[in-house]
Amino acid sequence: MSAGDKAVKFENGKPASLRRQTTRPPTSTREDWNRRYDAKQFIWSVDPNKTLTAEVRDLAPGKALDLGAGEGRNAVWLAEQGWTVHAVDFSEVAIEKGKQLVDVRKPSGRVTFEVADLRQYVPEPEKYDLVIMMFFHIAVDDMPSILLRAAQAVASGGTLVLIAHDSENLEHGFGGPQRADMLYTADFVTSIISDELAIEKAMRVQRSVKRDGTGDKIAIDCLVRAKRF
Repeated sequence: MSAGDKAVKFENGKPASLRRQTTRPPTSTREDWNRRYDAKQFIWSVDPNKTLTAEVRDLAPGKALDLGAGEGRNAVWLAEQGWTVHAVDFSEVAIEKGKQLVDVRKPSGRVTFEVADLRQYVPEPEKYDLVIMMFFHIAVDDMPSILLRAAQAVASGGTLVLIAHDSENLEHGFGGPQRADMLYTADFVTSIISDELAIEKAMRVQRSVKRDGTGDKIAIDCLVRAKRF
């Protein structure tokens, strides 16, 4: 599949978004994600995650790494705040859409993109002032090495922010993977990275999800914020 052949649909100068579907089959491989992203519209909102913006808004812009960047909405927002961002995802279709979002939004900072599988990707240690992982879900057994490398990429004085669908979301929340083996908790994350970084926050947070005709739903996320002192 050639990502470059796909044009993103824009409405009023902004990419259109598709509503999330909760009845879809599990999405876990590069081919799965390429098929899912293979649409003119953006499948997520093009706006940044609100929890992320709250966690990083007061940080001085520097070098940022977005692991599992998807269509680039958070990377582009960071660049609009003056960050230099390297966005990594294993879906070349998503990466192409991220590049198109940059072309439309023209952020003041710079965004570079890389197609890579995080199970093999090794970022440069202690290079980034901010590392983010947003709703990155694969088999939990594959997560420890990815999380540890993400933590190791944080520079002195830098911050890691991870937000994901919490394990509690499967039974008590809305959306997200419908497989327990692809969900985790803040405690799981901190058990892996706490020897590398100082934990500032590790908690569950609720997120309102707007649904046309059925009212708002509540998703349960896990949030981890950690720092290298």
